[in-house]
Amino acid sequence: MGKTIWRILKILLAAVVFALIAIFILRYSTKLHSPEEISTYESGDLKLKVFYNRPYKKGREIFGNLVPYGEVWRTGANEATTFKTNKDILIDGTLLEAGKYTLWTIPGEESWKVIFNSKMYPWGTNFNRKAFRNAKYDALVLEKPVEKLEKPLEQFTITFEEAGEFVYLNLEWDDTKVSVPIKPVSEPSY
Repeated sequence: MGKTIWRILKILLAAVVFALIAIFILRYSTKLHSPEEISTYESGDLKLKVFYNRPYKKGREIFGNLVPYGEVWRTGANEATTFKTNKDILIDGTLLEAGKYTLWTIPGEESWKVIFNSKMYPWGTNFNRKAFRNAKYDALVLEKPVEKLEKPLEQFTITFEEAGEFVYLNLEWDDTKVSVPIKPVSEPSY
């Protein structure tokens, strides 16, 4: 009986080791095709940070095909994209409190919904390739128009761009750009 238990334990251990190796290989290979990136913005005591994965176009039709219109997109590849702010900010005039959020979008031909969700998710999609986002945790949803780029962009890119009193969170890929205006919340003066 003791030998049977040891055999079962060895088989279970081998299965766990195999599963961990398989997960590591799968995760590593997806990162090769869509590498991790961090975009940051700092001005005074305001710090903004976006962590995301950058898929490539590779000759594919992106919006309306690979990324369907009207469906929630994880706004990148692999893990859900995250957005972090150390201060309360106004996004398109609406308050977003300091904290860490997952960033989701619903692309459309003329405009996108941009969603800041307060829940963290283990991955961007489930096994059915549907976004993990749970709408009850949406902290902020706004809609911004699509701008067309003159030249297609091969790799999905998120940047911060300072312009006047605003910082723009730019989402760009293929021939599409969406800009989200961000403004620090003014400190009250006494």
